[in-house]
Amino acid sequence: MTGKAKGFAFWSAHLDAIKREAVSKTEYAQRHGISVKRLYYWQRKLKATTAPAPRITASEPKTFVAVRVETPERAQRGPVCTLVLGSDIRMEMSTLPTPEWLVALGRAAQGVH
Repeated sequence: MTGKAKGFAFWSAHLDAIKREAVSKTEYAQRHGISVKRLYYWQRKLKATTAPAPRITASEPKTFVAVRVETPERAQRGPVCTLVLGSDIRMEMSTLPTPEWLVALGRAAQGVH
């Protein structure tokens, strides 16, 4: 392991311990005899190496784009159920009918009450 890698590992371990112990950096530094300024320095340095800031170039548009999110019901195109009764009746429904409704419809179509 190179000297630089050792430094990263050393300070990373200390910063992880501070999070685990939920103590202030000042308290931790005093307890372990290390510099608070070095802790903050390494915190910035490690953060910069693990999460680079996104770069925005001048050529990228700086406008918002409107987006409409539809629920699955609205996004669906066309009926879920098509019921054809004879040659002149066609019913398109967005949801499936209940079995009771279908029985009542069948009886009504046959003239049975």
